Amino acid sequence: MKFLDQAKIFIKSGDGGRGCVAFRREKYIEFGGPNGGNGGRGGDVVFEAVAGLNTLIDFRYQQHFKAQRGEDGKGDNCTGKSGETLVIKVPLGTEILAEDGETLLADMVTLGQRFVVAEGGDGGRGNTMFKSSVNQAPRQFEEGWPGKEMWVWLRLKVIADVGLIGMPNAGKSTFLAAVTRARPKIADYPFTTLHPNLGMALIDEQELLIADIPGLIEGAADGVGLGHNFLRHIERCAAFLHLVDGTAEDVALNYKIIRKELELYSPKLAKRPEFVALNKCDALTEEETAKRKKALEKAAGKPVYAISGVAKVGVDAVLYKLLEVVKQSREEKKLQSRENADEQG
Repeated sequence: MKFLDQAKIFIKSGDGGRGCVAFRREKYIEFGGPNGGNGGRGGDVVFEAVAGLNTLIDFRYQQHFKAQRGEDGKGDNCTGKSGETLVIKVPLGTEILAEDGETLLADMVTLGQRFVVAEGGDGGRGNTMFKSSVNQAPRQFEEGWPGKEMWVWLRLKVIADVGLIGMPNAGKSTFLAAVTRARPKIADYPFTTLHPNLGMALIDEQELLIADIPGLIEGAADGVGLGHNFLRHIERCAAFLHLVDGTAEDVALNYKIIRKELELYSPKLAKRPEFVALNKCDALTEEETAKRKKALEKAAGKPVYAISGVAKVGVDAVLYKLLEVVKQSREEKKLQSRENADEQG
């Protein structure tokens, strides 16, 4: 399945049905009077966050969505049937933005969450509603009110516990394949990964959702190399695992480049918990590993894990540390949710 994380679609809620002009025609009732019913209400357009979707690819083939129109009113004071609600299903983590691409309308981060983006138009009144003491047989009625129409942007931000960041060819996809059942494309050249891949790691019967983000390059914060498209996928991660290619000429420089891009893109994002790992140590001697690890620790100002995704060496220690941070983040989110619920209650 192809990955698509941004789409622009047109939506229109249903128009209201037209009011009816009708009169009673019953035997022995000389002055029946009006009995035209009102028109039905148009259908709403609703977005719903569902499980099982991880891309917006469906919106490449359908960009126009229109809800059902309300039925016209009928005689015997019968109100027309309301139009059915149009439910548009989107993946968890989808942002719904106005046509300007900046105004956030809704952030779909909870399973089953619904957002009414456009309400249907009200139905028009039938002639019964226009009866008065001076007009006993009105022929007036109303057309239904039109529904709302607009263009909206859908923008997907992957929801994961941990985001793998680093330069192209740092071994992120190999690490993901080593610790999860995900099978991303792996090859010995830059930009093998062109879209985020997700995998679930199981640690002591606890799940850890890991996202492999396409490699970043210098200038990513300014959009170079589709940087913005890649960087937004790590905004929801509780922690980062920064993988540095141990076979690179200057491991410290590679680390600093990525950190600079994070800080330029979002200072808040740059403060997120980060673990640094010197990857591909299976291709280095012990002396080379120690030397490069020391250089990387000096640049990062924190301990560095020496690992190998291919040989699965040192990965467990990193996963346990990541799990500690993620569990703490989950508890904080639960507490925040309870506080918000108490405030609303």
